[in-house]
Amino acid sequence: MDPLYSIFVVLAFLAVVLFLEGLYLTWNAYRGPEARRIQQRLQALSAAGNDSIAAPLVRKRLLSDVAAIEHLLLKLPRIHAFDRFLLQSGMNLSVAEVLGIAAGLALVVGTVLALAGLPLLWSAGAAMLLIALWMGYIQRHRMQRMRVIEQQLPDALDLMARAMQAGHAFSSALRLVGTEGPQPIAQEFHTAFDEINFGIPSEKALANLASRVASGDLRFFVIAVVIQRETGGNLAEILTSIAALIRERQKLVGSIRVLSAEGRISAWILTLLPFVLAAAISLVNREFISKLWTDPLGLRMVGIALGLMLLGVWWMWRLVKIRI
Repeated sequence: MDPLYSIFVVLAFLAVVLFLEGLYLTWNAYRGPEARRIQQRLQALSAAGNDSIAAPLVRKRLLSDVAAIEHLLLKLPRIHAFDRFLLQSGMNLSVAEVLGIAAGLALVVGTVLALAGLPLLWSAGAAMLLIALWMGYIQRHRMQRMRVIEQQLPDALDLMARAMQAGHAFSSALRLVGTEGPQPIAQEFHTAFDEINFGIPSEKALANLASRVASGDLRFFVIAVVIQRETGGNLAEILTSIAALIRERQKLVGSIRVLSAEGRISAWILTLLPFVLAAAISLVNREFISKLWTDPLGLRMVGIALGLMLLGVWWMWRLVKIRI
C-alpha cells in the first residue's frame, strides 16, 4: 500500500474525529447540562424583570439567544410581564422560542387549511385558535405549578419556623427549605436565599419571590415577614400561624371545588357542544352547514353566535369561580 495514501487516510480520520469533538465541545459549551444549569440560575435571579437591582451578580433573563431578536423583543410593550409568565410556568423556554413555536404552528396550519380550500378568514381563525391553545397549554402548566407550590407552602413555612426555633437565622431557614424541601418550591426559596446571599435586601428578595411564584398564599408570607422586620415580634410563631391559616384556607377551597364541580362540568359541556355538533354535521352533511361560511348572511350569523357564546362562557365561568 502506498505510504502517502495511508498517511492521508490517518489524517482524514483524525480530522473527522477532531471535527466531531469540536462540534461536541461547542454544543456542550452552549447547550450542555452545565450551561443549562448556569442559565437557569441566572434566569431565576432576574425573575422580577426589574432593572433597579444594582447587584452585579444579577443578570437579565434572556429573551432570545440571538442579539438582534433580543433587541427587537425588548421594544415590545409588556414583554417582561410575558417573560415572567413563562418563568412562572416552569417551562425552560425563552420568549423567542415560545413566539417562534406559535408563529410556526399558525403558519403551517393556516397554509394547509388554505390549500385545502377553506376560506382565508377560516384559515386565519384556525391559526389564531391554535395559538390560543398553545398559550392555554402554557397557562395550564403554570397553574399546575402554582397549585403544587401552594400545597407545599404550609410544610415549607413549618420547616422554617422549626429551624428558627432551633436558632437558625431567617436566611438560613430559607436555605434549609431550598435544600431539604420538595420541588418546585425548593428552587424558588433557594433562589431567594441566593439573592440575599449576593447582597440584595431581604425585602427585595422576598418581593422577587412573590413575583416569580404569583401566589396569594405566598404573598401573605412575604407581607408578614416584611411587617415583622419593621415592627418586631416572634417570626417563628408568625410563620406557624400563617401555615395553619393557609391549610384551613386550602381545605375550604377544596370543599368549594367539590360543591361547584357540577357547575364546572356543565360549563365545559355547554362550551364544547356547539363545536362538536358543527364537526358532526360537517361529516354527515357538509353542504348543509357550508352555508355558514359561503353565504354572507351565514357569516353574520356565525359572528353573532360566537359573540354570544363568548359572553355566555365568560358568565358561566364567573359563576363557578369563587374567590376566597
